[in-house]
Amino acid sequence: MKPLAKPLTLVDEFKKFALKGNVIDLAVGVIIGAAFGKIIDSLVKHLIMPTLGVLLPGDQGYLGWKLVFAGKEIPYGLFVGEVLNFLIVALALFVFIVKFLGWVMKTRKEEVAPAPAPTKEQQLLTEIRDLLKQGRG
Repeated sequence: MKPLAKPLTLVDEFKKFALKGNVIDLAVGVIIGAAFGKIIDSLVKHLIMPTLGVLLPGDQGYLGWKLVFAGKEIPYGLFVGEVLNFLIVALALFVFIVKFLGWVMKTRKEEVAPAPAPTKEQQLLTEIRDLLKQGRG
């Protein structure tokens, strides 16, 4: 009879899960992604949208972009800023994932590993085949 495996405790299971390389890589990716999102958010809110606000009419820049409908103001400037923020993040992710990582994966596939050396049996079979082709066998 096979001995029963020792049941893993909750701490052991957590260590086994948390210390895998993929989980740590994912955590680093999330942290870097959050920082990248803040940079893009700042770029849109502090550089791009104020520049657009100077170029387009409005008293307060894009913050003052409002529609008046049935006597109610609908501020759409902030929404436009958030949409622009999303588009820049999506473009950056597309370029990184599809173009850069796609290129990396393509070059890795092109690097074909050399064929392993033939075994002794394969060498003997090759010699026998060659001898048979020559008519000596």
